[in-house]
Amino acid sequence: MPRNGLPSLLVILAAFTSWATTTEGHNITAILEKFPEYSVYNSYMTQTKVADEVNSRETVTCLVLPNAAMSTVAAKHSLAAIKNALRILVLLDYYDPPKLHDIPQGTTLTTTLYQTTGNAPGNQGFINITNMRGGKVAFGPAAPGSKLASDYIKSVQQIPYNIYVLEISAPIVFPGLLDAPSVADANLTALLEKAGCKTFASLITTTGMLKNFQTAMDKGLTLFVPNDVAFKAQGVPDLSSISSADLVTLLEFHALLSDTPKDSLKSADHAMATMASGASGKFDLTVSA
Repeated sequence: MPRNGLPSLLVILAAFTSWATTTEGHNITAILEKFPEYSVYNSYMTQTKVADEVNSRETVTCLVLPNAAMSTVAAKHSLAAIKNALRILVLLDYYDPPKLHDIPQGTTLTTTLYQTTGNAPGNQGFINITNMRGGKVAFGPAAPGSKLASDYIKSVQQIPYNIYVLEISAPIVFPGLLDAPSVADANLTALLEKAGCKTFASLITTTGMLKNFQTAMDKGLTLFVPNDVAFKAQGVPDLSSISSADLVTLLEFHALLSDTPKDSLKSADHAMATMASGASGKFDLTVSA
């Protein structure tokens, strides 16, 4: 996937996609369901599919926000921006209270889930954890001089050495984190061509599907895109022999009307409706990990 892929559009190169083993040791949404004070946070973990990314990780620490703090973030930003806000709160290491209070030299930078997106410039995919006076632990952006504006409040739940859930007082943000690009900024064909999918880009243009895909991106779109090599593979039909109507159906079959990351696809246990699906489910899609 290109480094600057749009948050409202997920492009999966279907020809060379490999699946990592899914971790089944924890389920962040199931953990948080026991705590109504985090219901807003939990809801957005599900809506953004960040929960699937968390569940696929072997070792994580989730910094959760109480309802009031999470509602403030959600009220002002798009779902794509909220996704970034949640990813920066997922640490790719195990931090229980003893470890938090015994950080060497009293401060450290640790990697977050946001760093794995490839969209974090410099060290902005990391956060700063610092022991303050009086046993207080504070969190903030990694950039030098950034304010440590979020405090450790309490331990919530844990599965030892697998997942730890901690409550913090405020979101961790830095300039640009919540500035998710809009659909108006999208150039879908340029994105596809840069990824080596010129044939697919040409097809969506000539069939008129480009406009349909761009409209769908407002609410979320996932494309399974064969690259140019795949279109030349043995057994692939000659595109010039396929009717315009069938080409449209073919392209619609490669699209889901939602932002569905690979971790969500790996955990899917049912057929998924594509843009080509009808009431009969004739063109539903099944994914095998």
